[in-house]
Amino acid sequence: MKSTRTERRWPVLLAVLLWAWVIWTACLPAPAAAQGRPGATITQMRLEQADDGVYLGAAVQFELPSLVEEVLDKGIAIYFVAEAELFQERWYWTDRKVAQVQRHMRLAYQPLTRRWRLNVSPLPITGAVGMGISLNQNFDTLSDALDAIKRIGRLRLGDVAEIGDEPLHQVTFRFRLDTSQLPRPFQIGVVGLADWNISAERTARLALEKQR
Repeated sequence: MKSTRTERRWPVLLAVLLWAWVIWTACLPAPAAAQGRPGATITQMRLEQADDGVYLGAAVQFELPSLVEEVLDKGIAIYFVAEAELFQERWYWTDRKVAQVQRHMRLAYQPLTRRWRLNVSPLPITGAVGMGISLNQNFDTLSDALDAIKRIGRLRLGDVAEIGDEPLHQVTFRFRLDTSQLPRPFQIGVVGLADWNISAERTARLALEKQR
């Protein structure tokens, strides 16, 4: 009887040990020569008026550290968040926030097809709601998928009437690798690791350009 119970426990123990090994190896620091440069830079911001609203376009530059690439290769998805806020400047009081919007991006490797899938949603994609309203794109290479993430296009801030017709608008744009959407064990393991600190923020006064 004891032998049978022990045999039944082996698959469970092996699964637990395998999961622990994946987490441990993913959180190990990579050799200095192989590490990418953590951090990000916002290289472009553009405010554009279209018939159906006002949109922000932005470009972000960053290099994905090898440690994060190893996590992706193990089949674990990573998440990015782009966020924009638009303020109305008031000389007599603090600036009024007119609009705030987020874009969530989930990047994962598909071993069966050997392709990279990018999900884009206005809501966090870890839940069924966010995944259900997300747009999907597939890429042949990781580089192509990252290029799509770095180009933030048509982030809708609101209707033209809501934004106003001021000549300049103050816009704050943020971009980050969101570790809060990782599996819970990873959230604990990556705390304090510089390789996972990919983020940038930029505030600028932008003119509202007509869509070409």
